[in-house]
Amino acid sequence: MKIASIGACCPKPQQNFTSNKGEYENPINRGTEKGLAIWGSIGGSALVGATAAGIGSCFIKSGAAKRALKLGGIGAAAGLLTMALTLPAKLYNTKVNAFTREKEMDVFSRDRELKSNIMEQVNEEIKDEEVSLDDKINHYATVQMANNGKGLLVKGA
Repeated sequence: MKIASIGACCPKPQQNFTSNKGEYENPINRGTEKGLAIWGSIGGSALVGATAAGIGSCFIKSGAAKRALKLGGIGAAAGLLTMALTLPAKLYNTKVNAFTREKEMDVFSRDRELKSNIMEQVNEEIKDEEVSLDDKINHYATVQMANNGKGLLVKGA
């Protein structure tokens, strides 16, 4: 019987931010964000309308004529008013947040791409036999300190 870690049998899915052309593709979709904001506003306004109709049922007697129609009108009016007041602000905030997240993902992906290129160059330098061992160690240490965010590097003369 072979015992393996969970990661060995169920590999973690990797996110791929590149298209078939090999160029960067931003995973933030403004259309989806806008649709989610609209559906969120519809759901919130429906909840407010149902609550208004429920509160209205306390004030309209159960034997009143066309009670359900009156309660439905109260709920629909409250829901539409809520949606009219909240939807523009939600759409604006969604547009701003989507733009911000797109730019953050651009910076993240470009940074990741640059680090990958630098590590490839350092790896090629390490394989080169003409470069001295001290230079290899210094370049590798410099790259690792930059990755770790250490701002100070003291090198021996």
